[in-house]
Amino acid sequence: MSAVIPPPRPATGLLRVRQHTRAEDDERLHSLLWRAGAGWRMISSAVLGGGIGERSWVLNAQVSHGYRRTDPDRHLAELARAAGADGPGVGLMTAADVRAYGHASDGGVEAVATAGLGVRGWAASPAEGTAVAARPGTINILVALPVALTDAALVNAVATATEAKVQALLGAGYDCSGTPTDAVCVAAQSPRAGTEVHAFAGPRSLWGARVARAVHQAVDTAARAGHARATRPCASGDRGLEACPEGA
Repeated sequence: MSAVIPPPRPATGLLRVRQHTRAEDDERLHSLLWRAGAGWRMISSAVLGGGIGERSWVLNAQVSHGYRRTDPDRHLAELARAAGADGPGVGLMTAADVRAYGHASDGGVEAVATAGLGVRGWAASPAEGTAVAARPGTINILVALPVALTDAALVNAVATATEAKVQALLGAGYDCSGTPTDAVCVAAQSPRAGTEVHAFAGPRSLWGARVARAVHQAVDTAARAGHARATRPCASGDRGLEACPEGA
C-alpha cells in the first residue's frame, strides 16, 4: 500500500531562487542562486561551503556531462561571484538541467530539488568505493526552515530529507536510493536572543515532518520532470538536457 502524501501548501517566499545562464565550452549551462542574506546557519555536504556554519547564499550550478576540473570548489566560487553572490556560501553542482527544478512548501518549510538520474543505484552495493567522486549526475536538495535548529537537529534534518528523497524516488517509479553524488543543504535561522532553538528534526517531529513533506514533493516534481525531458531529443547547443549523451 502506498503512503498518502498531503498536498503541498503554498510557498511563503522564503526560498526564492533566481536562474542564471552562462556559456561554457560551447554549451549553455544554467544555475539556480538563492540569496539568503544574513542570519542563516547551514549544514551541507557540498564541495563548497560544506559542514555547518553561517552562510548567506546557495548556488546549484549545472556543469558539462564531461566535467573534468579537479578544483570544483574554486569553480563554484567563481560562478557565484559572477552571479553577484559574495561572502560565505554553499556551492552544489550537477550535470542535470537545473531549470527543471521542483519547489515545494509545507508549514513554512520550503525545499528546492534538482534531479539528474542518469547514473543511479542503491547506496548499499557490493561495488568497491573510489577515492574520488563519480562524475556529476546528482540529486541536489536545498531546504530552508524559518526557525533555529541545534547542531544535532541540523544533522537530523539532513537524515530526514534523505529519507524523503528515497521515498519520492520510489514513488516516482525509480528503483534506486539516489545517485553516487547526491548533495543536500539545510538552512535554518541563526539563533537569536529570545527565540526558541529547536532540538528535533526527525520525520515525526513538528519541523522534521514539514521538511519531509516539502522535500518529498520537490524531489517528486524534479524526478518526474527529468523523466519527461529524457524522452526529448537534445536541443541544438543545449546538451545539458537529460536526453543528451550519458544522461544527467
